Amino acid sequence: MATDAIPASAADRNISRIIGRSPTTKCPAPFLSKTYDLLEEQEEENNNIKVVSWNGEGSGFVVWCPAEFSVLMLPKYFKHNNFSSFIRQLNTYGFKKVASKRWEFQHEKFQKGCRHLLAEITRKKCEPSAFPTYLNPCEKNTLLARAGENTTRQLLMEENKNLRKERMELQMQIAHFKTLEMKLLQCLSECVENTHNKARRLL
Repeated sequence: MATDAIPASAADRNISRIIGRSPTTKCPAPFLSKTYDLLEEQEEENNNIKVVSWNGEGSGFVVWCPAEFSVLMLPKYFKHNNFSSFIRQLNTYGFKKVASKRWEFQHEKFQKGCRHLLAEITRKKCEPSAFPTYLNPCEKNTLLARAGENTTRQLLMEENKNLRKERMELQMQIAHFKTLEMKLLQCLSECVENTHNKARRLL
């Protein structure tokens, strides 16, 4: 007699992944696994207010509220609350920001329901160093940190530019609607006045 299958819980899935993993199986980077777990657990919780989630196609994810994400999610999964550091990690593994007006990221092997592809995601290969050989490690680290800060600053400046443009568009729409409102009020006033005049003539 057939029995209905019981859906596996998140804990059961984690146990099955660990038990079923052979010694030769390549493990995904902890950062990738934690990011994937974060998205899966957020979907299971089904909160009314989205902080982070898969996009509609499951081909990437969106950080809807960066402030809440930094305060609530990053400390829980990554032991820090630095959103810029999280973005730099994504860049390190080849993720791309694919939307100008929101923090949406994609990678061809980071897909909803395809956890097994995570092991195929690797860090970007180191390009030939652009730093002079006479620089000591501390100076190189400082320059690398500054380069990372510049990338983050550029992202934020782009986001700020888009927000300003959107604000201008909204202000233009508001001005347009105010003009319409004034015209409608004027027409209404004229209609009321004409009605009163007609009433006086009838009297």
